[in-house]
Order: sequence, then structure tokens, then C-alpha cells
Amino acid sequence: MTSETACRHLLLLGSIVAGLAVAAGAFGAHMLKPILDPATLAVYDTAARYQLYHGIGMVLAGLAARLYDEARFAVAGWMFAVGTLLFCGSLYGVALLGIRWLGAVTPFGGLAFMIGWGLLGWRGWTSAGKSPRAGCHP
Repeated sequence: MTSETACRHLLLLGSIVAGLAVAAGAFGAHMLKPILDPATLAVYDTAARYQLYHGIGMVLAGLAARLYDEARFAVAGWMFAVGTLLFCGSLYGVALLGIRWLGAVTPFGGLAFMIGWGLLGWRGWTSAGKSPRAGCHP
């Protein structure tokens, strides 16, 4: 996958994921607050917050791939996507569906998040001597 393709996919996916996180947060605050007990609502809120953070992380990884013309930045963004599915998805399942065993999946999503941030930092560090592209054009 080229850096341009990776960039475009991650920018789109990250924007969708972050936008859905805002909707999920509003849904939790307005529709679920009277339904869920405080502990379960806190689990749901954690899922929505981490979804937003990592949607933004996907956008950052996509922008870095474009800026440095380096598709390897995209690996971090895809780790954020995997983490979002595993971490946030499992927490949504626990909170909304009451499927408690999904809590065992959550740490794998957290690990994917940590790997993603580590890769993004590493790629940024190793690309520090490279000159970014002049202007970021679509």
C-alpha cells in the first residue's frame, strides 16, 4: 500500500471512528444515563472516550504517512483500528449487551493501542532526520 493510499484510508476511517465516538458519547449521556447503573455507564463512557482518542490517532498516523511520504506510519493507525475494535467493542458489548466474558478481550485491544502509540513514536523518531514533503496535497 502506498503512503498516499494509507493516508487516505486512515484519514477517512479515523474521521468516521471519531465522529461515531462523539455520537456514542452523546447517546450515553442522554439516552443511557437513566437506564444503566453508574458502573456500567462508566464502562460505556470509557469505550466512547478511547474510541475518540484513537480515531484521532488514526488521523495523526494518516497525516504522518502523507507528510513524510512513508507508508510505515500507517501500521500505527491500523493498530489503533484493531485496538478500537477489540478494546472499545468489548466494552460496548459488556455495557450494552451484558456479555461479561467480553471483558477478557479488552486487554488485547489495550495492547494494540500501546503498540500503535509505540510505533507512531518510533516512526516519528526515525523519520526525524528526513525532510517532510513540501505541502500536503490530496
